[in-house]
Amino acid sequence: MQLAIRHTTTYSFSQPASHGLQRLRLRPKSTHGQQVVDWKMELTGAKCEAEYEDQHKNQTALISIEPGTQLLTITCSGLVTTSNNAGIVGPHTGHMPLWHFLGQTELTQPGPKLRALVAKLAPDGEGPLPLLHALSRDVLTAVRYEIGHTDAKTTAEAAMAEGRGVCQDHAHIFVGAARMLGIPARYVSGYLMMNDRIDQEAGHGWAEAHVAGLGWVAFDVSNGIGADARYVRVATGCDYREAAPVTGISYGDGDSALAVSLAVEQQLVEQ
Repeated sequence: MQLAIRHTTTYSFSQPASHGLQRLRLRPKSTHGQQVVDWKMELTGAKCEAEYEDQHKNQTALISIEPGTQLLTITCSGLVTTSNNAGIVGPHTGHMPLWHFLGQTELTQPGPKLRALVAKLAPDGEGPLPLLHALSRDVLTAVRYEIGHTDAKTTAEAAMAEGRGVCQDHAHIFVGAARMLGIPARYVSGYLMMNDRIDQEAGHGWAEAHVAGLGWVAFDVSNGIGADARYVRVATGCDYREAAPVTGISYGDGDSALAVSLAVEQQLVEQ
């Protein structure tokens, strides 16, 4: 499948910004099951200072906001070919050792709610894969998908207590629980082509767990499926903070407003 993506992020400042830095993880990875055919980034009100590969092999750009900017626009667009590997991403690669993904972070740290969720899981002797599928179902049962109750700072334990959350929360809960079970797990940010629309509300987040003999396996808890050809992996990390599309700071008087537009659609490939 070939997917066309156009992702625009706009920051509006009520007063001219005097200084700002942003770290962008917006370029998809050419990796197992996907290949970046074409990709470009256009900036208005900022300039690119450096591009590099971070510790998780995420394609990363560091940009500086031009002094006096009141409207910062980051537009990324391109084509990515994908294949359906039944959620199997493949062997571990990268700069970080596999054991690194067993350690909890502030966002995945278990509390009483998460521990209780894991305690209910009953290993059936068939190996970790059925257990992980059961975990994915249990997370969605415990925390129903509902926007407006959590944000980027919400921890897995807080989302469990709330009982409502979004894809980021589901992924953090799954990752934290998998690590409690001794299974390496990580957060994934990227894009998902919805079958009923082109324009999306936002990017998507899901989880990957490492299973011996298979490598990394993707679990989209929010949709109750594994990743297929509609998914584009952009960045991975121990949690959302390490895979966030945009992070950074800006200095200046006044307030700022954020607007995001995203379109993902399938392109017909001529034979």
